Amino acid sequence: MAQKKYSKKKLAFFKKHIEAKLKNLTDDLDDSRGNLESNIGGSAGLAQESVYSVHMADAGTDSYEREKGYHLINRKTDYIKALTKALERIEDGTFGICTITGELIPEERMLEVPNATKSVDAKENEKLNL
Repeated sequence: MAQKKYSKKKLAFFKKHIEAKLKNLTDDLDDSRGNLESNIGGSAGLAQESVYSVHMADAGTDSYEREKGYHLINRKTDYIKALTKALERIEDGTFGICTITGELIPEERMLEVPNATKSVDAKENEKLNL
């Protein structure tokens, strides 16, 4: 029978790993927001000064880049929320336990996908049954 919980030492290791990921993501998110704000300000100022000199294709490209930036910010924000929930699972003792099988999710998976709540087999079976 498989082990049902990670040891306190392992959980502390995972917690440090997740906190480091959160720090990097938060810094990256701040940079992304700053870049997006500076690009919007620059484009808006240019557009107001010389409305007719901005080519329609350039305006479309700018719009696409802004939309892509917002999408990336949303993805990073969602991942931050998922990692925060993983930290909560560490605190309540459910981290690394598959919600489908109740078995311990392998350490390698938890290092790569620390917000995982299902083992690879359970996730694949779930997709096949949809």
